[in-house]
Amino acid sequence: MIAWLIAAGISLLPVALGDRAARRLSDAAWTHRCPRAALALWQAIGVAAGLGAVGLGLVAAVAPLAAMFPHGMHTLALQIVSGHGLDGLGPGHLLALTWSAGLMSWLLIHTVRITTKTIRERRRQRLLVDVVADHSPAHDVYVLPVAEHVAYCVPGRHRRIVLSQGTLDSLTAQELQTVLEHERAHARGHHDLALLPFVALEHAFPWLASARTARQTVAVLLEMIADDHASRAHGELPLARALVRMATCGPGPGPALGRGSLALADAGVVERLQRLLGERRQARWVPAAAYSMAGLLLSGPMAVLIAPVVCITV
Repeated sequence: MIAWLIAAGISLLPVALGDRAARRLSDAAWTHRCPRAALALWQAIGVAAGLGAVGLGLVAAVAPLAAMFPHGMHTLALQIVSGHGLDGLGPGHLLALTWSAGLMSWLLIHTVRITTKTIRERRRQRLLVDVVADHSPAHDVYVLPVAEHVAYCVPGRHRRIVLSQGTLDSLTAQELQTVLEHERAHARGHHDLALLPFVALEHAFPWLASARTARQTVAVLLEMIADDHASRAHGELPLARALVRMATCGPGPGPALGRGSLALADAGVVERLQRLLGERRQARWVPAAAYSMAGLLLSGPMAVLIAPVVCITV
């Protein structure tokens, strides 16, 4: 019984604390100074909550089949293979098993759906860019013939970095280099893939405030990570000036910015400017503590799900 309670508690903890952790993390000042560590912690919170919710259902479902959780999973697997199905499970246990299977299916369906939609959107945007924009070999970018300030990246294997003529005309040479480095950092870092699970989570659970908060906050963190690449290469002040210029005029009649693109001034401009122009020093222990917390959050739910496999091989 104690083993079952421990397994259930480990699975329940990330689920119970997930919403509170998301609220605290979204308001934490240190995240803007250490965006990479904050991103890892957001990812850990999301994965741990999902694994914990699935694991909790499995723990409850196989409780009557064995004295300890891993052996209960073994018994269930052997019953299914031998043709005895779900013998020994009562209505409540079947409900718990349905919960775990349904949750995994729900998340998988929305992840596949959003991924497919994103791939289609990227293809559409690349086609639009190729039709309406001219390629500039000097900077290896595509230039839209519009006066508005536009700068974004269509990621993927055949990436497109897109600027408007208005952007080229309004930025100095150094500011332009910071913009290009920012967009190239998005492409090199595959930031679209880091954001994709949070977009899928928001679509899967639109009623969860924490899912919306996670998607919005992670988008800003990814912009800050790209800002760090650009500022290290060309300095904070040119990037800050470029951000101000880009934010004064939004996208015009060029390809609409959608799920498949990452724009320079698309998220958290005020926070990013404050970060670039303010003090960004952070104690070295803060990122280490964030990564350690991320590992701790993941270790419990993963241990519950991996334990049956480990017990088989031992």
